[in-house]
Amino acid sequence: MLDLHYWPTPNGKKVTIQLEECGIEYNVVECNIGRGDQFTDYFLEINPNNRMPVLVDHEPAGGGGPLSVFESGAIMLYIAEKTGQFMPQDLRGRYDVMQWVMWQMANQGPKTGECGHFRRLDENQGDQSYAVSRFTDEVNRFYGVLNNQLYNKRYLCGDEYTIADMICYPWTINWKGQGQDIEEFKYFKRWFEELGERPAVQRGMAVGSDFGNDYSKFSKEQLADLRKMLYNQRARPAPATGGLES
Repeated sequence: MLDLHYWPTPNGKKVTIQLEECGIEYNVVECNIGRGDQFTDYFLEINPNNRMPVLVDHEPAGGGGPLSVFESGAIMLYIAEKTGQFMPQDLRGRYDVMQWVMWQMANQGPKTGECGHFRRLDENQGDQSYAVSRFTDEVNRFYGVLNNQLYNKRYLCGDEYTIADMICYPWTINWKGQGQDIEEFKYFKRWFEELGERPAVQRGMAVGSDFGNDYSKFSKEQLADLRKMLYNQRARPAPATGGLES
């Protein structure tokens, strides 16, 4: 059985799309990132970076007890290897997919996240115009990258639907909130609409739709404690004793 520690963000939905496409059983373990579940001792044991998603495979190939994998791109590569699905087996095809997985992890995801962060800030946070312009333009460039790649290809890596498509799709759903107009990118739009019609994509995107937090029921003190825990994080200190000495 696979346990997916999950909250319905684009990074989580990449993995649920893949699991639904593969048609394998999995168990969703709610990781409420708005409540701080990612900072629990157990979660830090399976992901020292305190971010979801995390996949725990209780029956990995070769045995040896449960195996945990963090970072959505690594999880998707693991599932592709485990199932033999949505990943080409030839060298060129495999690395074509892998480079797009890395592109998404290093470029589309982080920069689009920053775009959303700065566009959501209110005026009490000061002048954010440079950051908004910087990241909105960068996200626009990413849509151009996808659009040009899809100019003469049905999917990002050719005629075959792969995890490269699955990993990029969830970050494009909120194109309006990112300050973009997909009418500018007709080849991307064709791909976007086709993926959105896939039943497994729809199921994967819907996972956790009933999760949420009603912050209106939180006291001012509780909200202040949450903000302190969730934002402007700095390094967590290592234990003072028991480690390897330099």
